[in-house]
Amino acid sequence: MKKDAMQDSDLEKIKNEASQEVDNAGNQAELLFVRKKYLDKDGVLGEFFKLLGKLPKEERGRMGVAANEIKKELTAAVEKKLAELGKTVVDNKGKRDFFDPTLPGICPKVGHLHPFTLLEREITEIFGTMGFEIMESREIETEWYNFDALNIPADHPARDAFDTLFLEGGLCLRPHTSPGQVRYMESHQPPLRIIIPGRCFRRDAVDASHMPNFYQVEGLMVDKDVSAANFKAVIGEFFKRFFHRSEGAVAENTDNIRLRPSFFPFTEPSFEVDLRCVNCAGKGCSACKGTGWMEVMGAGMVHPNVLKNSGVNPDLWRGFAFGAGLDRLAMIKYKINDIRLFYGGDQRFLNQF
Repeated sequence: MKKDAMQDSDLEKIKNEASQEVDNAGNQAELLFVRKKYLDKDGVLGEFFKLLGKLPKEERGRMGVAANEIKKELTAAVEKKLAELGKTVVDNKGKRDFFDPTLPGICPKVGHLHPFTLLEREITEIFGTMGFEIMESREIETEWYNFDALNIPADHPARDAFDTLFLEGGLCLRPHTSPGQVRYMESHQPPLRIIIPGRCFRRDAVDASHMPNFYQVEGLMVDKDVSAANFKAVIGEFFKRFFHRSEGAVAENTDNIRLRPSFFPFTEPSFEVDLRCVNCAGKGCSACKGTGWMEVMGAGMVHPNVLKNSGVNPDLWRGFAFGAGLDRLAMIKYKINDIRLFYGGDQRFLNQF
């Protein structure tokens, strides 16, 4: 553009041509090309600004103001058109966006499995290799399945310990996964082996080791010659795999497991299951309170009344049952000292698993 050709009509022509090209742009690449053509420092308006310095002072000021107004209008028009095309303005340098169809696609970010889900899958896989069937049971149960069928009559003091959340119509949220045992035995004849993972509910106050909503894993094995020794062998093998211990470390699976006498209405005899502390290997630490042992589950031989209530003849069949808190197993395995971390939704914590 020559000096003597710089007129108001030139600016008007530039404005009209640029506006028309902006309107005609059918995609982002075409629109960014128009922006580069007119608004870059080496573009049409850029060249116009370079020539302003050669004009007389009065003309230079007037033409400069007019050129800046056109630049603002064109910039606004380009950004508006980008929004209409469903795109955002790229970088301020006006670099053109090219689409390369040969590049691999951008994989969308997928969700992250909760550590409890990962742990449940690991537990069910271990028991599945030992012949246990995985089943689901109801979260809303009747009092019969929650208590009566499990040998916990209405006036039994152990019934109060569950601190159950009752609903209308004689229903309640299950405080344990044991009702699933009765339901399964009602429709399946022994021999049988099942695992019942699931969510439970109690009126527990929230603290570092308690939540009103928590998870359990229930196990049941019924056959003609089942004994407590069978249970100890099965659970020892499970813990060996669960904590990834070597054969030498577990010493035939049983040295790291001990059974302490206890009481549960639905088993007789009943026992608490202790595991040699995974933190100190039994030497004593703060996690096991210096004892070298950690309580991990309750278990026992299925009470004859529970078998009767489930339609199984206790004179022919015997079985063992156990229940473990999935939350507690997670805390032990991952050395977490506050259960609330699993329920807080903090991605910085959850994404570690």
